[in-house]
Amino acid sequence: MSKRALLLLTSHTQLGDTGRHTGFYYDEMAAPYWTMRDLGWEITIASIAGGPGSPDPKTVVEPRKRPPNVARFMDDPKAMRQLEDTIRVSYVEGSEFNCVFLPGGHGAMWDFDSDTVGQVITDAWTAGAVIGAVCHGPSGLLQAKEIDGSPLVKGKRVNSFTNYETEQIELIGVEPFLLESRLCELEARFECSANFTPHATQDGRLITGQNPQSTGAVCHLLKESLEDL
Repeated sequence: MSKRALLLLTSHTQLGDTGRHTGFYYDEMAAPYWTMRDLGWEITIASIAGGPGSPDPKTVVEPRKRPPNVARFMDDPKAMRQLEDTIRVSYVEGSEFNCVFLPGGHGAMWDFDSDTVGQVITDAWTAGAVIGAVCHGPSGLLQAKEIDGSPLVKGKRVNSFTNYETEQIELIGVEPFLLESRLCELEARFECSANFTPHATQDGRLITGQNPQSTGAVCHLLKESLEDL
C-alpha cells in the first residue's frame, strides 16, 4: 500500500492593508511535493478554502528564473491539475495521512492559526505521521495538540520565520502576530540562524525550517524521515 501525504496551502491572498497580494510560496510547496512524489508517495493537495491554489505572485516568475522544482511542477500536468482543484481542509481527515507538510507564504499567518488546521495536524500526529513545515508554515502548528492536550510544539525544537526577519522586511504590524513569539509562548524550544540563512530543525517526527532559504534543508530531513517509515 502506498504512503499518503498531505500538502496544506494557505488561501489568504491579501497582505494586510498594504494593497499587496500574497499566498503560498511556490518553491516551498513544489520542493516537498517532489521529495514525496519521487519516493512513490500518493499526494493530496488541500487548501483552507479549497479550489484553485493561490501562490504569492512574486514566486510565479518567468520560466528562465524559476527554481528547478517549480519549473518541474509547472510543466507536470498531474501536479498542475492537483493545484488547480485543491481539497478544502475542512474535508480532510488528518489520521489518513502518513505525512503532512505545511508550506509557507505570508498568507498562512492569517488562516493557518485555526482549530480546523490544528485538528488535522493533531489527528495526523496522533496517528504517527511525520509533520513538516517551513517559513510561515509553522503557524499551522499553533493549535495542534499532543495526546494529553498540551501544545504539540511544547518542549520541542522548532524554528520558523523569525521576528528579526519580519522586522527586516518591514512586516511587523502588518502580519497579525509574530510567529516566533507565538511559538515561544507555547514553550517551544525555538532556534534559528542569521536572517535569511538556511536553518532546518528536526525533533522526532517534527521537521521545521526557518525561511525560504531553508526549504532544501527541510526536504533533505523530510526525505530521510519518510524513507524510514
